[in-house]
Amino acid sequence: MSQLFSPIRLGQVDLPNRVVIAPMCQYSAIHGDATDWHLVHLGSLAMSGASLLVLEATAVEAIGRITHGDLGLYNDENEAALGRVLAFCRKHGSAKLGIQLGHAGRKASSQPPWEGGRALAADADPWPTVSASALPFADDWHTPAEASEADMDRMVAAFTDSTKRAVRLGFDVIEVHAAHGYLLHQFLSPVSNHRQDSYGGSLENRMRFPLRVFDAVKAAASESMAVGVRVSASDWIEGGITVEDTVAFASELKRGGCHYVDVSSGGISLKQKIQIGPGYQVPFAAEVKRRVDIPVWSVGLIVTPEQAEEVVSSGQADMVALARTALDEPHWAWNAARVLGGDVHRPPQYERAAPKFWPGADYKQVSVGLAQAAE
Repeated sequence: MSQLFSPIRLGQVDLPNRVVIAPMCQYSAIHGDATDWHLVHLGSLAMSGASLLVLEATAVEAIGRITHGDLGLYNDENEAALGRVLAFCRKHGSAKLGIQLGHAGRKASSQPPWEGGRALAADADPWPTVSASALPFADDWHTPAEASEADMDRMVAAFTDSTKRAVRLGFDVIEVHAAHGYLLHQFLSPVSNHRQDSYGGSLENRMRFPLRVFDAVKAAASESMAVGVRVSASDWIEGGITVEDTVAFASELKRGGCHYVDVSSGGISLKQKIQIGPGYQVPFAAEVKRRVDIPVWSVGLIVTPEQAEEVVSSGQADMVALARTALDEPHWAWNAARVLGGDVHRPPQYERAAPKFWPGADYKQVSVGLAQAAE
């Protein structure tokens, strides 16, 4: 039996398989409000056969947006707009729904990737940014203010408020974003945190604010929700976070009642030197799983069904989270189930394309096999 298509429980949330659609920023919101783009994009992925769909990084306050187009959950308008999208996903899809709550910190007030991804110019309606220390992300970026105690109190309250909104919207999972160079990662990493107070210096101090945020989210979430954290296990730069630091952080999260850790890497500096290849981040997830008794997700160029099955069946991770793989092939889980002998839910409107009704499914598989053989 395929391990990828076996059930798993995160907290009180039961999932029929180990395939997650990972958060993917779309930069298509208006003042934080979800739009028709989100309705179509997320509606399609909710029908993908994955057991869980986690919405993109969603800002807990307006200055925490990466770009003007970031999704937000910090006011009633954001909540109402997102509710419309979720209603469609629930009516037509089968995936449980999660949301990634985050704050961009010093990487806020920037352009979307297709406009260059740089800091907003003075004529592009930029806004002030805040971080662990007054250190810009890069030489040509704005310098953030070093977060004061009042700033930190405000941001903890913002995470709490967004969590309460997520509870009202009926999300099954909340993921706290502490990766990819954003605010909580900025506190965790010695590359971006040069503070001289109780929030800087030692790893224990650098973990203090991210753990405060996690504790606040966990306290505000309903008992039926799973609460996890996304982490960057390595900064890929000398003097940055290592997997040892991540193991220590994951251990503290487990003690606080965390239900899973989503293990990624990178994002703290443009000077990072990432060694990209198939499954290049899986070893980080495997190390966290080996040393901390907590469910672990793995990401990073996991492309084929066989590759995903190996990650789970070998015990390197409990689930695989797909991002660009899912953009490239939104129904990836359908094909993976066919290849691995698993089963996924399909909307009745698409049922005629299932292997038992459509011989083209077999022809497609033969075609893929021939192409792979030719390579």
